[in-house]
Amino acid sequence: MLFTSDNWGGVHPEVMEAMTSADGGFAPAYGADTASQGVRALFSEVFERDVAVAFVPTGSAANGVALSMLTAPYGGVICHEHAHVLIDECGAPEFYTGGAKVIPAGGAFGKMTVETIEAAMLPYDPPMAHRVSPSVLSLTQATEWGTVYSPDEISTLNDATRRYGMGLHMDGARFAGAVRASGASPAELTWKAGVDILSFGATKNGCMLAEAVVLFDPSREEEMVARCKRAGLGMSKQRFLAAQWQAYFADDLWLSLAETSARQCRAVANIFTDHPECEVLVEPQINELFVRMPGSVAEKLRGAGAEFYDWVQPGDQYGGEARRFVTSWETTDEQVQALSDALG
Repeated sequence: MLFTSDNWGGVHPEVMEAMTSADGGFAPAYGADTASQGVRALFSEVFERDVAVAFVPTGSAANGVALSMLTAPYGGVICHEHAHVLIDECGAPEFYTGGAKVIPAGGAFGKMTVETIEAAMLPYDPPMAHRVSPSVLSLTQATEWGTVYSPDEISTLNDATRRYGMGLHMDGARFAGAVRASGASPAELTWKAGVDILSFGATKNGCMLAEAVVLFDPSREEEMVARCKRAGLGMSKQRFLAAQWQAYFADDLWLSLAETSARQCRAVANIFTDHPECEVLVEPQINELFVRMPGSVAEKLRGAGAEFYDWVQPGDQYGGEARRFVTSWETTDEQVQALSDALG
């Protein structure tokens, strides 16, 4: 009964097979191989335009490189107060950008609004020499609460922040889930809504070390390559990263895996919906579920072998009783039933 994180899951057999097939013999290094070149074309196809892509091994690296493309060291990054770039990356955004300040903004269940962004901007508008100059808005899609921004919501936030001269970054660690849940195309969720650069994650959805920085202005590709190399992210055997993306996109495997994860999450939500001591805090849109439950229920579940995280965030409104349950493409019906039996 493992519901801690989709990061704990394994690698999908088709992805592993693609990596194995890429092994054997010699191939040009540092992205000059045919697999890497071909996958770049696949990204352009997925996003319906020419894009530049950098393959990196972790989501924190992807976010750091992406943000460094949009802000100077004396700049600032506006993000949600629960965002991964603020809470869970050990200062990596500040490191990669050379010191840019990460500035929190509020919003219910992980989603910023025009009003909360403008409130966060109050100390910085008009600009003054004594303070950083926010130059990028970072959205998490899907959010840390498993909610999803629609294309219209993204476009509205983009319009509101462009007047400050800010660029738009999207942290898409669970981007496949957002595409599936929204019914929008990858293009509609990104550059068509104003996104400048995307951190595209696949590791949580059946891959191994598969994260990509997708730059929607390919004229800046040379700068992105240099930033990756300077950060120690020049991957010599890049063919093995590229091979994962080949399998991931083939026959829409990425969306199929996201649907499986989300379906199991809905099944878990049904377990808690009618329980008198539990409250589903927000209807799950992807593969993350947030439930308020007393410590006695949490202890009962853990005593029966269930693993999940307590979810205590800045400004916690739930008295430390919010819990997070995450499903994956490997979550089985038997695991869901076992959780139901443990809850009683």
